[in-house]
Amino acid sequence: MKQSTSKVATVTTEADEREIAAFLERVWSEDGLAERTLQAYRQDLEALSRWLAAGGRTLRTARREDISAFHGSQPVAVRSMARRQSAFRRFYASMARDEPGFEDPTLLIERPRTPRSLPKALAEREIEGLLHAPDVSTTLGQRDRAMLELMYASGLRVSELVELPLAALNTRQGVLRVTGKGGKDRLVPVGEVALEYIQSYLAQARPTLAKGRQPSALFLSKRGEGMTRQMFWTLVKRHAMAVGINSKRISPHVLRHSFATHLLNHGADLRALQMLLGHSALSTTQIYTLVAKEGLKRLHAQHHPRG
Repeated sequence: MKQSTSKVATVTTEADEREIAAFLERVWSEDGLAERTLQAYRQDLEALSRWLAAGGRTLRTARREDISAFHGSQPVAVRSMARRQSAFRRFYASMARDEPGFEDPTLLIERPRTPRSLPKALAEREIEGLLHAPDVSTTLGQRDRAMLELMYASGLRVSELVELPLAALNTRQGVLRVTGKGGKDRLVPVGEVALEYIQSYLAQARPTLAKGRQPSALFLSKRGEGMTRQMFWTLVKRHAMAVGINSKRISPHVLRHSFATHLLNHGADLRALQMLLGHSALSTTQIYTLVAKEGLKRLHAQHHPRG
């Protein structure tokens, strides 16, 4: 699919605009991406959409050779290329997750080599402050505290947390059955403290939120329905700001990163952490060992006389 710059469309199609908007809303709520990153993703996807339109294609109908040709037609710096490819991979992975049988055109495209960035994690004292932020004398405060405690105790993805059915929780054994990426189930320990707050929520707050109905979701909104990723992201941000945590440093995914980092700092086994996080490959989990090492370096520099 060869195109000249002069033939590139100047306006993104309405269909592609809808696809892009839905995708950006998802990654914003799931990963808490910064506004600057979201804007860059939008620009990259819109540029690809306009380029594809000149050849009679849309984002949905693009093939691998189309994506490769687009990269070749508009060379950029390595970091910009990496960000562009990240936007495309996330976009098509999201589409493939929602539509079984959809062929991701980015799967076989080679990735540029860039320095690996470390996941962000809050300090343990910051996590403590965040967990204590909700007012547990209120119905919503009890729910928020239970959700935050569970997120940090179990390292769940935000989508896993809000989609938890009530039936997934076994309070007697203190475990959850979680359905993760690819429909894979795993058992995750809840922890005594988180379980205490969940049981309090179940006994006091959830019946009030349910309004006499029997909703299947574990965590309910004010309307008695299941929570959404956007709702959880909003409450995380609100409670973080209340205890002085910069909103740019917090997202639901940061709680997952903090869970993993703090476990490693306290001697957890990497294989066990892989199982808890639901990673299919150990290499994905190994990034947290780098976070732990960076923390040790900072500790040495601060406290050792020759640091």
